[in-house]
Amino acid sequence: MRIVLALGGNALLARGQALTAENQRKNIIQSAASIAAIAKEHEIVVVHGNGPQVGLLMEQNSAYQEYSPETTPYPMDVLGSQTCGMVGYMLQQELRNVDDSLAIATLVTQTEVSKSDPAFANPTKFVGPVYTAERAEEVMASSSMMFKPDGKYYRRVVPSPMPKDIIELQQIETLLQAGNLVIACGGGGVPVSIEDGKSTGVECVIDKDLTAELLAEKLDADLFIILTDGSIYRNYGKEDQAEMKQATPAGLSEFTFPAGSMGPKIDAVCKFVETGRGNSAIGSLFDLDKILKNEAGTLVTQGEGIIYY
Repeated sequence: MRIVLALGGNALLARGQALTAENQRKNIIQSAASIAAIAKEHEIVVVHGNGPQVGLLMEQNSAYQEYSPETTPYPMDVLGSQTCGMVGYMLQQELRNVDDSLAIATLVTQTEVSKSDPAFANPTKFVGPVYTAERAEEVMASSSMMFKPDGKYYRRVVPSPMPKDIIELQQIETLLQAGNLVIACGGGGVPVSIEDGKSTGVECVIDKDLTAELLAEKLDADLFIILTDGSIYRNYGKEDQAEMKQATPAGLSEFTFPAGSMGPKIDAVCKFVETGRGNSAIGSLFDLDKILKNEAGTLVTQGEGIIYY
């Protein structure tokens, strides 16, 4: 099968974990083992998140400016491209460390967005480390940054417009046809707008799950998988929560999911299924082989209703 994998940020840096290269490397080693186990049998494209990484770079920019006020911060599109290289390098290296017969290519990928997207008026995308409510209020009082609740903590939010097109689509297809496992559209891709035939960077972060879905459509993938903390749950966190084994877009539309976390994932898997190209799934990175056999995670298919464990 041709499979597009959207690799959640938790697979790179766990929630609340120190944003160090060492921690990221340890997590990526585990990620690489799961992906490499299926790479010989299928065509694989990996789209990874970059929320913690790009947030850290943004904060490092701000800290450096205190020592060198004349140095302007790098814009978010440039920081996004840096994370594509950083995370792609680590994934590429550790995948080959698992299986040095794998051909792997990392491609810095541009994703087109519209500057008139309504998302710019309502930032929702979490980036960077977690803060207490008190610390978040302090930072907001002394800067233009915006923070919103993310579980019991607060994190910075930035605009997250819808992806319109993937500029390097043909290059990804060429790499796949040459037998490569491809790492592309990192962080949802580097956000650009196109006017009069010219691309320019945009200050935002694109949701990687929505870009991965668009990529799955354009590559005519057989299966689209979002790898995150685990399956889809009804009434998650409540006493009557129930894990969904199988669901449909129509069934999932009966529930409300958080806009800053599970919501875009549900939107993405449903959108792909509704194109009629194939099925989608949401599940744990460490159950990837079982997800392919429908033995773990939540399978999203055409049809009606929801089946619980």
